[in-house]
Amino acid sequence: MRWMAHGLAAVPLSAVLEGCGDDKGSAARSGATISATSGRPPASTGKWWLDNNFGPVTKEVEAFDLGVVHGAIPPELTGLYVRNGSNPITGDSSMWFFGDGMGHGVRLERGKALWYRNRFVQTPLVKARAGFGATPPGGQANQSNVSFFHHGGRLLSSGEVGFPFEVDPADLSTKGVYDFGGKLTSAFTAHPKIDPATGLLHSFGYGFVPPYLTYHVTDAAGSMIHSETVDVSTPTMIHDFAITERDVVFWELPVVFDLAAATKWVKDPNSGAQPFSWKPGVGARIGIMPLGGPTAAIQWYPIDPCYVFHGVNAFRDGDRVVLDVCRLTSMFDASVPGFGGDLTLRRWTVDTVTRKVTDDIVRDRDPGELPSRDPRKVGRKHRYGYLVQSHTPPGGVVSFGGLIKHDYLHDTREVWEPPAGQHAGEWLFVPTGNDPAEDAGYLLTYLYDDARAASELVIIDASNVRSGPVTRVALPQRVPYGFHAAWVPA
Repeated sequence: MRWMAHGLAAVPLSAVLEGCGDDKGSAARSGATISATSGRPPASTGKWWLDNNFGPVTKEVEAFDLGVVHGAIPPELTGLYVRNGSNPITGDSSMWFFGDGMGHGVRLERGKALWYRNRFVQTPLVKARAGFGATPPGGQANQSNVSFFHHGGRLLSSGEVGFPFEVDPADLSTKGVYDFGGKLTSAFTAHPKIDPATGLLHSFGYGFVPPYLTYHVTDAAGSMIHSETVDVSTPTMIHDFAITERDVVFWELPVVFDLAAATKWVKDPNSGAQPFSWKPGVGARIGIMPLGGPTAAIQWYPIDPCYVFHGVNAFRDGDRVVLDVCRLTSMFDASVPGFGGDLTLRRWTVDTVTRKVTDDIVRDRDPGELPSRDPRKVGRKHRYGYLVQSHTPPGGVVSFGGLIKHDYLHDTREVWEPPAGQHAGEWLFVPTGNDPAEDAGYLLTYLYDDARAASELVIIDASNVRSGPVTRVALPQRVPYGFHAAWVPA
């Protein structure tokens, strides 16, 4: 099977199944085809997070023997690439973060793309067709829509709050809510960190009621071995954190859960109220504690009010802790139009002896967001960060572009920009072989083309970013813009 790299009109597949909810669809149909524009974006709704390629897809699809429209799939990439995102099952939500979790996965094996599947994470909210804020009986009421991570032989999806859900990497079906054998009794959020030296998974959760922040450690086999409350007094939104080889690093910033607004919002999602609000008077600070605890040893270092969804990485440099972050001047600030305040790429350096914090601007033009890094460098000094071009023009519609490979050693960057009208998402770095270089591997994302209303899996050689994709794999339907991905090695 051969295709042109551009002007793709149809995706020949050896078999296609379509279904909805838990329905697995009809039997395989040999030689079936499906239009590359299946799942066209919805008409304008007046809510940017439901329009164009932010809009949800309505069908769960299985497709086999995917076509390579450009290049060849590196045979060393054998495993599952799967990305989570917000896809409201009712077709509506009050903001981008509040849709239901949906995994989009492509299984690669020895130079072939064996299948594509998209599946709702079968949370109680999905089963009840209920929106964010609802509390259906019989389970954890979270959308599980932010990330996937693979640890201890399990693929887990995670949301902003609540418990994760276990997903079967063989077909993306949901096995059920996962509480680490009863050891998880508080929240668990979407950005755990795996220490490359020990295999321990360090994670945390924040809550709307006490305890507001809890730290967890899970061993390499997947058993939670430690869980401890961090003493904070305010229900702030802490989306991400960092580790070094010696430390756990939190950033507590002034996006605060507002119970009154949340109550109003649950009663009327179209009221304009939001569960979180920007309160700079609360203050902002970085907390550093020993890796593994105790949390009572945490030390706090004040910084200027700002908001950070994502850190690139952190590492120790003697008495100093260095953090690279994607910094917004504000978030959920009703006086600031658009999605958030101005975005810059920053380096925070905390001197744990003098208690001085240095805040350096690394890039203020085209800074990038949704960062990735070599997983072998988590918590260690890194050279590269991989980011998607991200812009928020007037009106608040987030606009994604291509790939940024930022070299922190030389303060330089390589950029690949796709043709006009094509948009990437988070770039996931997957190391291959035994080469320890931080760019010895590949970067994977889903790329959307406005003109064709179609998506592809795109693969770029991390050592040669400017050359662009080495592989483009046609997908049977568009993949809406989403959040975070994982790689599950075969």
